[in-house]
Amino acid sequence: MPKAIPNREEIEIKERFAEHYKALLGKDYDKFIDYSLSFLRRSIRVNTLKISAEEVIRRLGKEWILTEIPWCNIGFWVEHKEGRRDIGNTIEHSLGYIFVQEAASMIPPIVLDPKPGETVLDMCAAPGSKSTQIAAMMQNKGILVCNDYRGDRLKALGINLQRCGVLNAVITLMEGRFFKDVQFDKILVDAPCSGTGTIRKSLKTLRIWNPNMIKRLAGTQKQLISAAFNVLKPGGTLVYSTCSVEPEENEGVIDYLLSTFDNAKLDVINLNIKKSKPITSFQGKNYSKEVEKCLRIWPQDNDTEGFFVAKIRKN
Repeated sequence: MPKAIPNREEIEIKERFAEHYKALLGKDYDKFIDYSLSFLRRSIRVNTLKISAEEVIRRLGKEWILTEIPWCNIGFWVEHKEGRRDIGNTIEHSLGYIFVQEAASMIPPIVLDPKPGETVLDMCAAPGSKSTQIAAMMQNKGILVCNDYRGDRLKALGINLQRCGVLNAVITLMEGRFFKDVQFDKILVDAPCSGTGTIRKSLKTLRIWNPNMIKRLAGTQKQLISAAFNVLKPGGTLVYSTCSVEPEENEGVIDYLLSTFDNAKLDVINLNIKKSKPITSFQGKNYSKEVEKCLRIWPQDNDTEGFFVAKIRKN
């Protein structure tokens, strides 16, 4: 069990939130809350555009304990031998040798599996953790379009792409739903979401959570995934992901896509990771049995953030 955050007993959990998640999780609700109110393990991803994993281990191993993340062979949980947590203040981070990235956040690019020479879209790219991961997998070959809809978010995106030595990226500023008249081999939609899988990183999620917010976000997510599917080449791959554990934002969005496009098909995701059964029915809504092929991760499954990932193929 991870270390609980200070004064966790003073944190208020809305009655409506508790009822909602008790209905969703049953006997596992308390475990979900325990993990959500505990410290998140620090993790890094090696930027193979600049350095090898072996060299990073050699450089950091004097002060840090590195434990390989099972689903990402260039990802490591890091723990300082004397208790420091500021891995982002190391020279290796400043030089772009590593990216401080949550372990579950590394999954969507791995599932997308971009190849050198392909044309790839990261529709909701800022601040760039997944964009830099995709660029490294592409070996800086091909075209990577990194888009976001807010100009103030592009600053961090641009800085991270430069720091990591990304050379094949084009940054665009627009709402993802307006993409058209272009086609991509592969697309990642890491959609804006409620962040209910990241409570342990942002406690304000407990304060701002409400059903209307979830419904509004699900509407935006449906627009984004539809726009992405329309600009995906036949035979191409679309990965949809969120750091939410809300069915309406996850299985509900995938169910919407499957019912809207006859040529949208889901692929099974096989990773060395503990996962939970996707939600096929909740609060009177039944979703397609196909959503069972998606990857649903609760914080307590792997001591990470909660995450949802779907791999979609365009026939």
